[in-house]
Amino acid sequence: MEHGWNTRLSTGQVFGQWGKLVGEDVAEHAQPVALKDGELTVRASSTAWATQLRLLQGQLLAKIAAGVGHGVVKRMRIQGPTAPSWRKGLRHVPGRGPRDTYG
Repeated sequence: MEHGWNTRLSTGQVFGQWGKLVGEDVAEHAQPVALKDGELTVRASSTAWATQLRLLQGQLLAKIAAGVGHGVVKRMRIQGPTAPSWRKGLRHVPGRGPRDTYG
C-alpha cells in the first residue's frame, strides 16, 4: 500500500526542484503556488512574465513531465502579480458608491 506517497513525493519534487525543472531564468520570475488535481498554479513576478509563461506553457509542461513523471502536472494556471490591497484591519465596510464631486 502506498497511501498516496507517490503523489506527495511528486508534488514535493515539483516545488523542491522548480529551478532545475523549468530552468533558472524562468524560476527567477515564476514560483509554483499550488498543485491540486494535476493543475499547477504558478505566480509570475510581472504581467510580462505571466504572458511569456503562457506562451511557454507547452514546453514547461514537457520539462516538468520529463523531470517528475507524466501525469503529475496536467495543466498550468498562470497568475500575474497581485495588486496591493488598500484595506486595513480585519473588517471592511463598503463605501458609499459614486458621489457627485463635480460641483
